[in-house]
Amino acid sequence: MTRLADAALRIWITAVFAAAIAPSAAVGQDADPRPVKPDTTNKYPNTIAGAFTPGSGFDIVKTDRGSLNISVYGLFRYVDQAPGGETFTDHLGRVRQTNLQNSLNWQRTMIWVTGFFYDPKFRYNITSWSLGSTQQTLLFGNLQYAASKRFVFGVGMLPNLTARSLQGSWPFWAASDRQMAEEFFRGGFSSGAFATGEVLPRLDYTLSVNNNLSQLGVTQANDSRNMAYSGSLRWQPTTGEFGARNGFGDFEYHTRAATQFGASAGTSRESRGAPVPEPPSASQIKMSDGINPFDDGALADGVTVTTLTYRELAIDAGVKYRGFSFQSEYYFRTVNDFVATGPLPLTSIYDHGFMAEAMYMVLPKKLGVYAVSGYIFDQFERHPWELGGGASFYPTETRHWRLNLHLLHIDRSPASSFFGYYQAGQTGTIFSLGTDILF
Repeated sequence: MTRLADAALRIWITAVFAAAIAPSAAVGQDADPRPVKPDTTNKYPNTIAGAFTPGSGFDIVKTDRGSLNISVYGLFRYVDQAPGGETFTDHLGRVRQTNLQNSLNWQRTMIWVTGFFYDPKFRYNITSWSLGSTQQTLLFGNLQYAASKRFVFGVGMLPNLTARSLQGSWPFWAASDRQMAEEFFRGGFSSGAFATGEVLPRLDYTLSVNNNLSQLGVTQANDSRNMAYSGSLRWQPTTGEFGARNGFGDFEYHTRAATQFGASAGTSRESRGAPVPEPPSASQIKMSDGINPFDDGALADGVTVTTLTYRELAIDAGVKYRGFSFQSEYYFRTVNDFVATGPLPLTSIYDHGFMAEAMYMVLPKKLGVYAVSGYIFDQFERHPWELGGGASFYPTETRHWRLNLHLLHIDRSPASSFFGYYQAGQTGTIFSLGTDILF
């Protein structure tokens, strides 16, 4: 992927945007004939371009001039990353220590205050986000105006649209966090502006311009003048929907196959977010050995990368039918155009790979079992992979409350953070037992 790819991405975004504001067409919707309990977790449609969509919540105030709703998400889990104390060898042949965890954590809290102001088309979303394992707490928001079904625009904290899981399905995933490949390839969240809507019947688009690939840990004073650009298309040809929040698993039991296909792409000129020799503030991008390319000596001893370009393309597909679901995504990523404090042994890093997950509801609306896998074909020929599975139990026969058992074997993990399941370089097992709520 070169500068030609950047130009193609911007032309594609322009074309989709132009089609989006064209006259609207009628949309058909196929109903599921099987009577089921209504799932109100999608009361507020996910038109805020990302993961910051609340559950049904509690309506506190509703008037002609505005409304206020409060919704909450919480996750507690036990995670054991084994074996503890092991080392791994990075792509330059240096031995490094792993940082594997055995911990009990109230892992994540989300509180949403949402509603409309004067005009029901003008919506606000104020989000409080807290991660217990890193003791981080943030308060941010979104504003959006729904001009039409084809054109909703807004501003706020937004995802870079580089993976399907960044676009509203959370927390309805196989487990409580992303799988290895999507965690490795994806971008993050940052302040920006977006447009989203239905470009053609059953075909949705989202476009986003952000400050950078991930704002977490990067202050405005240390950020560069460059922007991140991303866009996504999602096509649901058979039923025009893919379950609540377009999430994982056929909890709703589709009697007609629901299908979803999509493509997402993004590019960003990234800086390390801190002067040399301080540690980098930017931490979203990892190489296939789990090392941050902005770390001192990451690509060559005694040399620090200060700026690089990230380009990524993801293609996804999924199906749900009679309690069975399958979803997969393939990723292509290039990191290049390095600016560094000294000579580097390479000018570009190209990696590609996939994730796949399948689930069957053994007991409808009660118990689902699933298998997950991922593989990365990386430039350093480390070939990280994972294979595992688990089970989710829904005590109230709704998606509002889940108990989850998750077990993985990981080989040379390229993903690394305290947000999810992975630490750099791990070869071994990951066991997690947790419970989460969304109301």
